[in-house]
Amino acid sequence: MHDLLLRQCRLLQTDRTIADVDIAIQQGVITAIAPRIAGSAKITLDIQQQLVSPPFVESHIHLDSALTAGQPRWNQSGTLFEGIEIWRERKQSLSLEDVKQRAIATLKQQASQGVLFVRSHADVSEPSLTALQALLEVREAVKDWITLQVVAFPQDGIYGSPNNEMLLEKALEMGADVVGGIPHYELTREDGVQSIHRIFALAEKYDRLIDIHCDEIDDEQSRFLEVVAACAIRSDMGCRITASHTTAFGSYNNAYAFKLLGFLRRTEINFIANPLINITLQGRTDTYPKRRGVTRVKELWQQGMNVSFGHDCIQDPWYPLGTGNMLDVASMGLHVCQMTGTAEMNACYDMVTWNGAKTLHLDDRYGIGVGKPANLIVLDAQDRYDALRKRAIVRYVISHGKLLVRTECPQTNWYGPAASFDDC
Repeated sequence: MHDLLLRQCRLLQTDRTIADVDIAIQQGVITAIAPRIAGSAKITLDIQQQLVSPPFVESHIHLDSALTAGQPRWNQSGTLFEGIEIWRERKQSLSLEDVKQRAIATLKQQASQGVLFVRSHADVSEPSLTALQALLEVREAVKDWITLQVVAFPQDGIYGSPNNEMLLEKALEMGADVVGGIPHYELTREDGVQSIHRIFALAEKYDRLIDIHCDEIDDEQSRFLEVVAACAIRSDMGCRITASHTTAFGSYNNAYAFKLLGFLRRTEINFIANPLINITLQGRTDTYPKRRGVTRVKELWQQGMNVSFGHDCIQDPWYPLGTGNMLDVASMGLHVCQMTGTAEMNACYDMVTWNGAKTLHLDDRYGIGVGKPANLIVLDAQDRYDALRKRAIVRYVISHGKLLVRTECPQTNWYGPAASFDDC
């Protein structure tokens, strides 16, 4: 007797091929994958030849600010910097319950759409560290159905205020999983370089991952990515390092960009682009031609770098929209990065699944295989292209071997031009 049995699955395997199989789950673990599994189960789901995929991974979001759009005012310019100013006002009124309530509501919204692994940044620029404490409590509260990593993120810069460096280290002592930073928002270039060295020192001291908001600006002279690359090469920490945004990379001249790509190939740095937000915030001061504001996703992918996509913001001072649907993120990514070849579109799907798992350093905790934790999703699609093409509904979400979410697909009834009201 299995706990859960999924019949007639189109399984998207690790090698990206598709196999027609049944999947058996017992005590939270996948116990069998085969063309036909004998026996019965407490719950049997007929998947009807739809796509079974590893769950979506949200590589980059700010749960502490989620669902605060319009509080205390709307971002009328649509710029990154007005968003920072609005958030500076809003975060003065944060409470533990405020952050926890919004964060859990957002995580439920994400999980209902197939996201089971999330990395969230927590602003640690305020003496109370309220946002961090709240997200650490959320991490514990949701661990039975979603995995949350928390980044200690100094939104105002490590050296932007006298106590910020101390607050960042205190955040790591409190249990933050990842060291963050924002070198391009430090007061001087020298402070920015120093901040990167401090981030690496703290990561080594506390044995933490690194995720830096890096060059999230249109300024082609913002070149902190080269400093991150140099530190990665010298520290041999490559796969534990993530450079988020790197939007200035899209504004670099090719001579410099190609040199930098050569350095990056010597590292195992992970990259996160946030297409919905990057395309919205960047290029605001341009007239025409107007820059796309996204890093060189295609070129990094072509060079074999690990690139993942994040949502970044959901209804907050920087972005008033968003639902947490990672297929929306991947769709925007393939459009704005001009990745519409078959292999390129498939790569964009991977950027919200396997690549994100690599960025989060999930190792053997991710993927569908015998002996692995039973975390998977069922999409109303036949393959990766089909899922992207129609923004497929996630029909089932299985978390730790239990059915977490079931969503019915909408049904369209076509009556035709000759139909009468009685037919309806």
